[in-house]
Amino acid sequence: MKKKLWVLLTLAVATLALAGCTEFDQPISAESEGFWNSFIVWPLVSLIDMFEGWLGTFGLAIIAVTIIIRLIILPLMVKQTKSAKQMQEIQPKLKELQAKYSSKDAQTQQQYQQEMMKLMQESGVNPLAGCLPIFIQMPILIGFYHAISRMNVTPAYDLGYFLGVHLAEPSLIFALLAGIMQLVVILTGPPMGDNPQMKMMMYIMPVMIVGFGAFLPAALSLYWIVGNIFSIGQNLVIHKPWLQKKA
Repeated sequence: MKKKLWVLLTLAVATLALAGCTEFDQPISAESEGFWNSFIVWPLVSLIDMFEGWLGTFGLAIIAVTIIIRLIILPLMVKQTKSAKQMQEIQPKLKELQAKYSSKDAQTQQQYQQEMMKLMQESGVNPLAGCLPIFIQMPILIGFYHAISRMNVTPAYDLGYFLGVHLAEPSLIFALLAGIMQLVVILTGPPMGDNPQMKMMMYIMPVMIVGFGAFLPAALSLYWIVGNIFSIGQNLVIHKPWLQKKA
């Protein structure tokens, strides 16, 4: 779990690094060259622009595109959520293995790793399932940033306002909403028990999202808000947190 936390932190840093790529402040069009422009940024721009024509505002267009993206990756997200639930269910057995192989010598730790992998296989737990959706969403998230930033400097587009917030500019209100939604996602997810890494992630992730949203375009925070609403729904259906509290 500690490794997973470091993966999340590393991806977050990578997001900021990639957000500063050289073309993020350049106009975008169908003639823009390069793999990133042709297969990530321009398709997102085109999709957002198409829905803006249908729905009338870029805010509603971004919500619609976010819903489409989340529906496409929904099977992976459900698998991630179920994997987290299964991982929580085998925690007592994992603690037994840790106690059994408490010695830190190389041979004992190798036996522990073998027994742990055997337990996960028998329980149907895939430790990589929790990270796969994150790796898939990261290019989309960075692509959204580039799409919004470059639409903002392209004369053909005017992102305008949504609920009184200019989508091309940072919004602390939207950032706070995104962070709160992320916290609700964690609270409605599988119980964290006494795992200190999970508890740390519970506090770090919402704060990171608020921090990013405080200086990234509000359109990106809107993407996070809508995406987290999806995640909350998944958690309510799969984990049923109200039953866990009663138990």
